[in-house]
Amino acid sequence: KAVAPQQQAPAPHKTVKPALAKPLTSEQIIEMFRLVKGSTSVELKLSVPLTSARATIKSIGLDPVEAQPRQAFFFDTPDLALYKAGIVVRARRIQGGDGDTVIKLRPVDPSTIDAELRRVAAFKIEVDAMPGGFVCSASFKGVCTGQEVLDVASGEMPLRKLFSKEQRAFYDAHAPADIPMDQLVLLGP
Repeated sequence: KAVAPQQQAPAPHKTVKPALAKPLTSEQIIEMFRLVKGSTSVELKLSVPLTSARATIKSIGLDPVEAQPRQAFFFDTPDLALYKAGIVVRARRIQGGDGDTVIKLRPVDPSTIDAELRRVAAFKIEVDAMPGGFVCSASFKGVCTGQEVLDVASGEMPLRKLFSKEQRAFYDAHAPADIPMDQLVLLGP
């Protein structure tokens, strides 16, 4: 839940050890497992120092040649109003010409999610766990083509057309009323 503040770069002659995240408290662990119980998946996230990348890739059995690169595009207001409201609007291009989209809410409490919505195949509740914290999110996923993502990024296609009717309804139900989807701007990749 907390992000470590950035520190000044050390002098070139010093060896710097990576900072370790604070362990979760007993209360945080209990809360995380309560969220996991109501979730459909758990995603473990970590950052690996460049000096350890090769050993890490080998130890988890990842073949970089078989990995599926993705290019992520995020949409928000210039002042990050959606981010501040706990909403993520993202589209990705995937190797091979495919793409996907998501409208994500975070944080959420799984016990407050409508049972009917939980039965929708494109909807999931996920706990993201990382060193020092965790967050539970609700995601409504969709599919598109990589070209459609590029068309939206270039302004040739309206953003709303990239998302399914159900995703647009989910956005409209949770986004601030004064921020229609087509007013969002591209913030990445």
